[in-house]
Amino acid sequence: MKNPLQILLLEKTPNDAVLVEALLIQAKIPCSIRHMETSGAFLSEINRQFFDLVIADYSLSGFKVLAEINLARTNQARLPFVLVSGVTDDDIAIKLLESGVTDYVLRDHPSKLVPAVRRVMNEIEARLGHEELERQLIQAQKMEVIGQLSGGVAHDFNNVIAVIMGNNDYALGHLKPGDPLRTNLEEIRHAAKRAAALTQQLLVFSRNQTLQPTVLDLNEVISSMDKMLSRMTAENIELAIIPERPIGRIKADSGYIGQLLMNLVVNARDAMPEGGRLSIKTRNVTLPTNDLQVGHGLVPGDYVALSVCDTGIGISEEIRKHLFEPFFTTKPTGKGTGLGLATCQTIARQLGAHIEVDSAPGKGTTFLIYFPRIEQPLESAATFTKTATLSRSRGSETLLVVEDETALRRVAVIALRAQGYTVLQAATGQEGLRVASDHKGAPIDLVITDIVMPQMGGKVMVEWLKATYPNLKILFTSGYTAETVAHEGQNGTESAFLPKPYNLGTLTRKIRDVLDAA
Repeated sequence: MKNPLQILLLEKTPNDAVLVEALLIQAKIPCSIRHMETSGAFLSEINRQFFDLVIADYSLSGFKVLAEINLARTNQARLPFVLVSGVTDDDIAIKLLESGVTDYVLRDHPSKLVPAVRRVMNEIEARLGHEELERQLIQAQKMEVIGQLSGGVAHDFNNVIAVIMGNNDYALGHLKPGDPLRTNLEEIRHAAKRAAALTQQLLVFSRNQTLQPTVLDLNEVISSMDKMLSRMTAENIELAIIPERPIGRIKADSGYIGQLLMNLVVNARDAMPEGGRLSIKTRNVTLPTNDLQVGHGLVPGDYVALSVCDTGIGISEEIRKHLFEPFFTTKPTGKGTGLGLATCQTIARQLGAHIEVDSAPGKGTTFLIYFPRIEQPLESAATFTKTATLSRSRGSETLLVVEDETALRRVAVIALRAQGYTVLQAATGQEGLRVASDHKGAPIDLVITDIVMPQMGGKVMVEWLKATYPNLKILFTSGYTAETVAHEGQNGTESAFLPKPYNLGTLTRKIRDVLDAA
């Protein structure tokens, strides 16, 4: 056992109590013994404190064995009892064991007490292991339910958020810089982004989010977030970003790294209500075989380490045990979801990274993430960006927008027509096929379609369209990110993906990128 065995010893003779304690110490059994001499004191103590084991003198005056056991077990249902007796009577021993006594030791054979206590320790270990497995099973079932719930809700919820963001962006685009309504619309945009971030956290946490890893420079990702991170901290917090140069390359999803970093920064900010210093550092790390950290989830090798260090209130050892559990939070009601750090751990695992925390009350907190370092060329200038303005590149192509959410389809069509495109629209896959078939103007250059729709989904519709228009370009959209993997390169089709919710700026830029792609 990791902790000393908490033993309540009921023994009327002090010398016998000393003998019991000496036997256990000699056997190197880690234990803490509380000695009681009367039945009344025993019952009072058992109701006041938790114990792992009771060792009791069977012949103690006023000690009614079975009645006392039943009373003690009203608070601790599985409390083991080992009785010590000077009476050699097999019938009594058998009766007691059948009635719930864990073991029965004769006083003439005190050495038998040690094996009896060891058996109790083994039973406790086995029970704790079983309880841990049960806890993990319950946790896994909870995660499965969350995954199913988040996947089912995400599509509709992301549609709603996309409608809000789209109409909000459209309204902002028609307001003059000094219009008093601009402040209200900016608040709506901010609230919509928070809602979208929460949905994304649920999807990431439930592993329903699609990874898009690339070889990138971690310093570049952090640099692209500099202003955003500054806005997320309070004025009384000094933010220092300290990159090591040159830094090794890693393979990861820049959006995931951005979300991980934002969660850690928000957590650090909340830990410094009176202000302080927040440091974000990167460095190259090589862990040899004999490194103390190896064996705690890390293997020897080369890493790029990202640390987020604050000078806040710190975290106690007890809270650190639950820090990455979903929905665990020490923040007041309404101030936190309990998903931030759980999401960070999930992101780290999905990226093949390892996350550690070092903290103590009053001494601040440091989160350290180890990303495996790789020797590959950069694939792109990976940055974490959020575009809100419409693309400056106008178009003249013909587009088909297929979206079952009426409000979202309407605002997308209006925005695209304002960009110069000829836009056809449909509410279902079947209607999309009919609109494409009836169209007599310029050929359709691009189809923007939701994947999940009633009657006929976007993928089935696209397969039919490609049979007639083999060079047609496709842009899939969906709130069901787990269902988007199959779109990539299917049957040689040129397709792209835009997750919901999206703002109009992101939509117009993505469309232009797809149309301009070779």
